Amino acid sequence: MLSSAVIQAMVGTARPDAAKAFYAQTLGLKLISEDSYALLFAGKIGFLRVVKLPAVMPASAAVMTFAVEDAVATVKALSAQGVRFERFAFLQQDEHGIWTAPNGAKIAWFRDPDLNLLSLSQDS
Repeated sequence: MLSSAVIQAMVGTARPDAAKAFYAQTLGLKLISEDSYALLFAGKIGFLRVVKLPAVMPASAAVMTFAVEDAVATVKALSAQGVRFERFAFLQQDEHGIWTAPNGAKIAWFRDPDLNLLSLSQDS
């Protein structure tokens, strides 16, 4: 039924000005619209709706991932923009904070201003 629908990711923010700067300036997503309820950003083939809320409780797992061509280059570029990558004691991550999954995918995690856990992944 929904196999042909465009999937749109959503995250919450209690800090819309910080979220707007992070997603637009730091990550480089294009801001499409903003109203009193949400910010809407466009990526290459999808959208991110950042919903304005009174408070945000971050999920314990990543809420969205960005598929990238080169995980190392992307981590380096985002780190230069001030993004800090998460390290997890239960995973073996390389010097860049990248974990290689059993299928060969390379994954790194970082947080937005509301502490939503995001990731980037490079398929093997």
